[in-house]
Amino acid sequence: MVCLGNICRSPLAEGILQHKAKQAGLKWLVDSAGTSNYHIGDQPHQLSQKVAMINGIDISRQKARQFSKDDMVKFDKIYVMDSQNYQDVKVISREFWNEDRVKLLLNESHPGSNMNVPDPWFGTEDGYHKVYQLISDACEAIVHKTIQHKTTK
Repeated sequence: MVCLGNICRSPLAEGILQHKAKQAGLKWLVDSAGTSNYHIGDQPHQLSQKVAMINGIDISRQKARQFSKDDMVKFDKIYVMDSQNYQDVKVISREFWNEDRVKLLLNESHPGSNMNVPDPWFGTEDGYHKVYQLISDACEAIVHKTIQHKTTK
């Protein structure tokens, strides 16, 4: 899960997907990163933590890190929060770039829409709740698709 600073959207996405995967009995390694180095080592934004906790997910132990080109090899799927993150991941990945591994997150819940997850950084708590719901719906679609795929094999 990748956003700009790895303190608002991607930590929520990491926590939500990990939570939903665990509930579904999936043993996934879920991680998050930012394309920038602005917040390396910082905890998620207080409102991201608050909204996650309201929904039964504790993301307080996460620490921001920067996306690296090695992540392109390490992870099977890389979900980005917006089109700028997509371009930044492409640039950072350099020779390891693999278009098949990178998707806009909201294309999971809104196929083909190429919608961005809005960055709630400058907004109010309400924006964090809206972002949580968008991410949660997309993560639910990812888990559902995976379970469906496993049962049809």
